[in-house]
Amino acid sequence: MKSNFLNSIKIFLPFFALALIGCTNLDEKVIDEVLGSENADPEAALAAAYGQLGDGTFVDHGSVFALQEYSTDEAMLPTRGSDWGDGGKWRAMHEFTWDANSDVVKTTWNQLNLGITKSLTAIGSIDKSSINNKTLFLAEAKGLLAYYTYTTIDLFGQAPYRDPNNINAPIEVKKAETTIDALITEVEGLIPNLADIKTQNTHAGRFTKQAAYALLADMYLNRAVLKNKTASTFNFTEQAVNGGGTDMDKVIQYSNLLINGGLFSLESNYFHNFDINNDTSKEMIFTVVQKKNSNRNADNDLAYMSMERIQKPSPDNRGTNASCITPEFYYSWNGNFSDPRFHRYYQYDDGTWFKNDGTDLSVPSTSKVEGTGKPWFHFNRGLQVGQQYGPKILANGNFDLTADGRIKVYKLFTEKNTTLAADFTPELNFDNPAESVFTQAQINRGVRNFKFEFDPGYGNNGTSGMDVPLYRLGTIYMMRAEAYFRSGNVAAALADVNILRTSRTREALFNNAPGVAITSLDANTLYKESGYELYWEMYRRKAMIRFGKFDLPGTAKPASQPYRRIFPIPQATLDASKEFSQNPGY
Repeated sequence: MKSNFLNSIKIFLPFFALALIGCTNLDEKVIDEVLGSENADPEAALAAAYGQLGDGTFVDHGSVFALQEYSTDEAMLPTRGSDWGDGGKWRAMHEFTWDANSDVVKTTWNQLNLGITKSLTAIGSIDKSSINNKTLFLAEAKGLLAYYTYTTIDLFGQAPYRDPNNINAPIEVKKAETTIDALITEVEGLIPNLADIKTQNTHAGRFTKQAAYALLADMYLNRAVLKNKTASTFNFTEQAVNGGGTDMDKVIQYSNLLINGGLFSLESNYFHNFDINNDTSKEMIFTVVQKKNSNRNADNDLAYMSMERIQKPSPDNRGTNASCITPEFYYSWNGNFSDPRFHRYYQYDDGTWFKNDGTDLSVPSTSKVEGTGKPWFHFNRGLQVGQQYGPKILANGNFDLTADGRIKVYKLFTEKNTTLAADFTPELNFDNPAESVFTQAQINRGVRNFKFEFDPGYGNNGTSGMDVPLYRLGTIYMMRAEAYFRSGNVAAALADVNILRTSRTREALFNNAPGVAITSLDANTLYKESGYELYWEMYRRKAMIRFGKFDLPGTAKPASQPYRRIFPIPQATLDASKEFSQNPGY
């Protein structure tokens, strides 16, 4: 199967073979495979389809994350003096000036199309094979195809398809409004052939029954939007595709299977879901597995993009002083700054807390970076506001240490303007309110998000062992709360919101105090709670559209027309293929 709409030549890529050990234990080995070959090794082809999740698509800040987050109030990547200009491509995502030639739009489209192509290749090669676990692997490949396709029609309104068993079949274009129901029916039909998580050697990185339940809840929650994304209102309670009840009844049904199934539970330490060792989190339903120093591409973007360059977790690592949140999102936390999901202090093994408030003189250097053995400085987690503190690098390239070997803590100044304090201000105050551009004297502005733990492993900024959650139990509680609310059961929605709030606890510095329940719930409060639980998890754009917030003006963002809820098909694709047509408005 050859992807004519992407390239007219064969693409050679390193694929990951899934080697069978004990019939069902999938390990990785690297082979060379020809993308589009009808004779592709079925295990390698399936591994390639999984690998595309982490090959930039859902882990790099410039792909799905950019479209789902930089277009919202939760995240923006402004130009900071001499950094991050890049022809305005990052600003365009927040200023709503993207078009069919935008690099970020084209990159995301191509990566998702590769996911679809690799999934179709896997389906075709598995279907023709006689491998062990054929039924299971075929269901997983079809589940991945549904996930890539759903993401593509959500973002672009259309997605490519080709019969995986006919290499000469023409390209078909699946439109969101007619495809969403077929996708739901397809995934529901896969469930009997999928494994329960942690059976048949599966885990959160595989498409299991539980991943299918989560995807179905997501598709039903957004079904009304996908059927007419530019509408002024959405009918969230129309008849479900299959089995009776409404769309929201189905969200509740599939959420219940995950919440009540006994396989998952909420983490009291919210930030453990975003730690380097988050593969031990009890919330993970479907994730992108990352392995540093392996042949699979891993990425630290979700952690280091927000850090100032002078913030150095190790002598060999630094932040990049780019992404921040908007004042609107920061101040949406008013009255909730003590929520355990807003911020968490780090405690070293000897009991030292990093307060990041000027009272820290030093922290232990006993925490070591894997591979280099150099000291590891742990910054706090969550939203970081105000003056920042941390280690200083000496001329010899090492941290400045005390006489007894502890890491000295200094007031930090920005790396590109050494007289400007690294004081992260909630206000952005761009000189031109319509353009997210800072001068070199303003590069400290913007509250930063340290939700994801920085992985300094082997001194490489570009790799990380942190799995990226696509669906976790907190996501499911939030989806069920919204479904209850849209069904008129406000009491049940409030109960779910409060389960999330009170299950999370603060650190020992605050006696492990749980979050505080709220007493009432309306649409605006529910929308804010969605942001508290799911910020920077590639969820916000969909929520903003459902809640009627996406078109509103904000910081460096004008009021926009409904056509902007869908991104354009890249011009390069239109030039190369007659099958696609441009989305209205572009």
